[in-house]
Amino acid sequence: MMGEHVQVGSHKIWTEQVGTGPDVLLIGGLGDTVESWRFQLDRLTDRYRLTAFDSPGGGRTAMLGGKLTVEMLADDTARLLRTLGIPIAHVAGFSEGSIIAQELAIRHPELVRSLILQSTWLVPDICLRTFDRCVRWMVETAPGEREFLEALYLYLYTARAHNDGTVERIIGDVLNFPHKHGAAEMLTFLEAIANRDAADRLHMITAPTLVLAGGADRVTRPKLGREVAGRIRGARFEVMSEEGHQPFQEACEKWNARVDAFWRQVGNDASTPAVHGLGAADKEAEVTRLMAERYGQPFTLEAEAQSSSSIDSDGGGQVVDRRAAVPDHGRVGDVSKAVAAAGDPA
Repeated sequence: MMGEHVQVGSHKIWTEQVGTGPDVLLIGGLGDTVESWRFQLDRLTDRYRLTAFDSPGGGRTAMLGGKLTVEMLADDTARLLRTLGIPIAHVAGFSEGSIIAQELAIRHPELVRSLILQSTWLVPDICLRTFDRCVRWMVETAPGEREFLEALYLYLYTARAHNDGTVERIIGDVLNFPHKHGAAEMLTFLEAIANRDAADRLHMITAPTLVLAGGADRVTRPKLGREVAGRIRGARFEVMSEEGHQPFQEACEKWNARVDAFWRQVGNDASTPAVHGLGAADKEAEVTRLMAERYGQPFTLEAEAQSSSSIDSDGGGQVVDRRAAVPDHGRVGDVSKAVAAAGDPA
């Protein structure tokens, strides 16, 4: 299946599926379409079967009816997986898509083989809430689409991407894209994400998790990602030190190599922790046992050795890993070894 509408309940979701191998689900950010994942859909198909979709209200997928919530978006994503006959998948989400991915892993853990959260957060801090208001203002007052994109992308992409022409090419692609969403749909999506708070539920995520942040991200700063990793047992937290909000586009070869290494280390079988129907204490005990069994060593508490970690291009792209400390719980050993590839594409 390439690109087509998939009937999910009472509505249709524009979906693209390419490649052969273990299933990977890609969840985009604010109103994003399949095209935002083009560098993954084009370059990882020899190893994975990748599925991406247009977000509700974005591109070729209509907005869901009623008051939109993250729970609705996660449940809708779960229904899409089941409709496609995908029993379990590696799930990767960025920005607003990472919030949906969190909720999917909480509400439908049997579908999530592993979890990658790029440019994520726990609860919006003052800075992020201010950015949210700024985006709303830009949506409502920008004199034109180009001006809106130029203003928004100052926050989403690095100075490098602006100066080397990458951002101008992206703006051109967006302006020429025939399936645009409206301002009302974007604001509806923003409202749903802004009101979500799962701080007291992230510990329910049982899938192996990698949290990635861009060291130059002005929107979801590394501190926010570290807070998320600190609530998920066994999560790895890493910073791509020279990257911004969307490194899977700006530094796609490096990003693809990192997530590929993580997925390979997690393993590509169809197993998933059997935690359904258990009480909270039993679930925690079972997750502890399964995670220790999966990685071959018991939990040991390991605090971060420094304020952040990095994936640098120095020395051929060596990954420097720091595991976020989980208060009162502990930490599984390596989910994946420090493996990365070359730097940014030309």
